[in-house]
Amino acid sequence: MSALFSEEVLRRLERIVHPKHGRSVVELGMVSGIVIRGSNVGFALEVDPGEAQAMEPLRRACEDAVRALPGVTSCTVVLTAERRSGPTAPAAAPSGAPRPAPRSDSKPLVPGVRAIVAVASGKGGVGKSTTAVNLAFGLKTLGLRVGLLDADIYGPSVPRMAGASGRPVSVDGRQLRPLESFGVRCMSMGFLVDEEAPMIWRGPMVQSALQQMLADVDWGELDVMVVDLPPGTGDAQLTMAQRVPLTGAVIVSTPQDIALLDARKAINMFRKVDVPIFGIVENMSYFCCPHCGRRTEIFAHGGARACAERYGVDFLAEIPLDPLIRELSDDGRPVVVADPESPQARAYLDLARSVRDRIEAQLGRPTRRPPEIVWV
Repeated sequence: MSALFSEEVLRRLERIVHPKHGRSVVELGMVSGIVIRGSNVGFALEVDPGEAQAMEPLRRACEDAVRALPGVTSCTVVLTAERRSGPTAPAAAPSGAPRPAPRSDSKPLVPGVRAIVAVASGKGGVGKSTTAVNLAFGLKTLGLRVGLLDADIYGPSVPRMAGASGRPVSVDGRQLRPLESFGVRCMSMGFLVDEEAPMIWRGPMVQSALQQMLADVDWGELDVMVVDLPPGTGDAQLTMAQRVPLTGAVIVSTPQDIALLDARKAINMFRKVDVPIFGIVENMSYFCCPHCGRRTEIFAHGGARACAERYGVDFLAEIPLDPLIRELSDDGRPVVVADPESPQARAYLDLARSVRDRIEAQLGRPTRRPPEIVWV
């Protein structure tokens, strides 16, 4: 849609009046980050931090107003409550201080999800998303009901890797229905914006988007949700750690020292926010030549295992560097689905079994486990 349509969105929003200030949300400068893709419209609504909960009816009114425009089939509005600097703003907690007790005073964002596993890395380029996608489909192969949340707002890659396309729809006008790929329910910002569109969003907007992809999506009953976190230790990681009861975290790293430096940061971050660490995965651990079978350790080898021993966490798996994994990921067919009997798929399935066992140990009772499923 054209820039002219953005003006139509703003004109429609001029009818929505802030209940306290008596002026429209456009006049108050509350509307930002309008993104239009096909018949879907999304934008952020900036509100005062102290009014965030009370502004939910205003958010819904904005969604309803834009959804009523001809040609619009869905509208997603996120609240961003950016706290202004000033004497009333609370001081930042000192480094190493325990976090305030989260979650207990709020309604669960995903009440039907039994376990939530975050897949994280200290830096980009280590194959975290590939690991998260194949872990999710591996858990599905083991017979679990699985959801896959792409929490990487700035660089969503789950739609392509999982082979999911299209746009989420809403049945009741309030919650979106996640897309499904090979039996796994998927949700990503990549479903709502153009693949090449940059997400120029500030931290509070990212936090609001994540919360709405959790609370405003009809995930249904799931045994486990796998969350593909963005690299680093920023807003998305803290939002997930503080807003949902993470069952555990899986850290992905390559073997070389420069990647392991950042993996250690991720370990320390999850420890500070009291999230159990299931263990470390060494991705791109080795390369086996498809012609002669010779094994070459391109990025060194064993660094992640040594890191796990040093920090007292489990070493979960060694995943090879292999063209088949890359080719199938680019084609939207995870290797666990497309070639389940291959050595590459078996490595991911072993990881899925390890994660499943740690979920059971963490929750103290068996996870639902029907017969294993193999796609052909």
